[in-house]
Amino acid sequence: MTKRLAALVTGANSGIGKTIVSRLAVAGYDVAINFKVDEAAAENLAKELQHKGAQAIAVYADVANSKDIDAMFERTFSAFGKIDALVNNAGVQVWKPLLEVEEGEWDRVIATNLKGCYLCTQRAARHMKERRSGAIVNIGSGCNKVPFPNLSSYTASKGGIEMFTKSAALELGPFGIRVNCVAPGAIDTERTKTELPDFASSWARLTPLRRIGIPDDVASAVEFLLSENASFISGQTLGVDGGLFAQPRWPDSDYGV
Repeated sequence: MTKRLAALVTGANSGIGKTIVSRLAVAGYDVAINFKVDEAAAENLAKELQHKGAQAIAVYADVANSKDIDAMFERTFSAFGKIDALVNNAGVQVWKPLLEVEEGEWDRVIATNLKGCYLCTQRAARHMKERRSGAIVNIGSGCNKVPFPNLSSYTASKGGIEMFTKSAALELGPFGIRVNCVAPGAIDTERTKTELPDFASSWARLTPLRRIGIPDDVASAVEFLLSENASFISGQTLGVDGGLFAQPRWPDSDYGV
């Protein structure tokens, strides 16, 4: 009988995180669904996944708070006895010109996106080190590669996550722990639908594959990087963007325009 794996996914009660944790549950993982807001959504998702045969728990934590992080990991260890996989997905953004971003807004984005990634990785890796195995995937962004206007704090946090991924992979590799990053491009979610009046067609026109992504595109990449099929991959960033951020801006052509 194959041993069940256990995964913790942060920010997992909605959007891309919900799809990731659902896909992992179907793949045979026991899953911890982290949430900060909307406990009901997290609990309902846990029940839904339980009905599909997975062990699933909803666990509260503000990933920017170390005490919350400690409690979340204790709850997960109590439920599953271990953590084989961690997905650092929780994130927030502030859409404002740089000159209008308030200090508190900057701090909230960096604390949630970057500090939260560090805290969760550190806690998980301490446990994984003892077991000499584990896999961590951090969720980056297209702005890992290119700067986004009006998203200075978000771009800084996601760029930091990419370099943190590389540094963590170097340090944790000798303990059998792999660390990678998935960088989504234009993905169809509840949040992105509000960013532009016609988000899908606007970004599809710019994307070489001529469509935008869906959350399952990101989830499948995460599942792969956590799996044994990626056992010799670490310190890498996998763009899930339909080629969007691989292209230059060519004038007078159909590419990138």
